[in-house]
Amino acid sequence: MYDILFQHLEEKIKLTPEEKELIKTFFTPAKLKKRHILLLEGQVCKYMTFVSKGLLKAYNIDDKGNEHISQFTPEGWWTSDMNSFFSGEISFYSIDAMENSEVLLITNEDFESLTVQVPVMDRYFRLLFQNSLIKKERRLISSYTDSAEKRYKYILENNPDLIKRVPQNLLASYLGFSAETFSRLKKNITLGNK
Repeated sequence: MYDILFQHLEEKIKLTPEEKELIKTFFTPAKLKKRHILLLEGQVCKYMTFVSKGLLKAYNIDDKGNEHISQFTPEGWWTSDMNSFFSGEISFYSIDAMENSEVLLITNEDFESLTVQVPVMDRYFRLLFQNSLIKKERRLISSYTDSAEKRYKYILENNPDLIKRVPQNLLASYLGFSAETFSRLKKNITLGNK
């Protein structure tokens, strides 16, 4: 479970064998069955979660019962309600497993201790949070300025694995358009590539 974490960490920082052993002590490994709810809207987010295997989704449900997906989290990615995790306020969305998954969980208290005891992890998380903020800003701007086709093509080019693993209606929700639009775009782009 930790191999993928260390592979991911070492893309940004260098770790000694001793630091790796210490890092392991701050995480709790967990196996989640498909549809297991890791965080429920209205609860306080207790963990920042690294996905070693599987796929999670973060979403909220509106007053009409429609699911709005804000993030898919495949292997090698992190998920959490960062506001809730760091502030202790209630979460505005839920996180659950779309597939049987293996994750590494870290509490806020352990997160703080980890960054003090392994200082290079503070740099890692700063880089992670910067990149996450940039991606969220780009996604927000894209949702206002890019056509549905351009948003679909972006996923197709940058996250083709999601197209295979995630049902069309959920991808459509994530991209901010209807399942019908998604189906039409998929058909038109597939026909255009023949």
